Amino acid sequence: MKVLGFAGYSGSGKTTLIERLLPLFRADGLRVAVIKQSHHDVEVDQPGKDSWRHRQAGAGEVLLTSPQRWMLVHELDAAPEPGLAELLPRLSPCDLVLVEGFRHGDHTKLEVHRRELGKPWLHPDDPRIIAVLGDAPAASITHFALDDIPAIYEFILQQLELK
Repeated sequence: MKVLGFAGYSGSGKTTLIERLLPLFRADGLRVAVIKQSHHDVEVDQPGKDSWRHRQAGAGEVLLTSPQRWMLVHELDAAPEPGLAELLPRLSPCDLVLVEGFRHGDHTKLEVHRRELGKPWLHPDDPRIIAVLGDAPAASITHFALDDIPAIYEFILQQLELK
């Protein structure tokens, strides 16, 4: 499985970009998974439902299944957040994993940058960044406008040899 990260600061457009690329991968028959790292406490289960109540009562893991989907919720308690290398083997087999977050990881990445945020570039300090997607070109690295989804898609296919 190939891994491609989208690195950038909050508000740069990483989620929207991934959301726009996913239908193209699917249309080409590629199986894609997404790992999204959040720095906030997230609640994917509904308070008051049975699976939520099981976690509240002390279950370290709860697997909820239905005819449409299943999800596994694992409580970390005091353990550190797992790294990307620990999470990848938990995914079902697929062609590509898109990673939002883990911007300091050792995987290939695209930098998503918006000048209006006033944040510094990431690519000068990260040799794993292979292109910048944003509203301003960066010196000495491939650049695409954020809305040039077809070109970004083709670049990803070529770089990761997914054709």
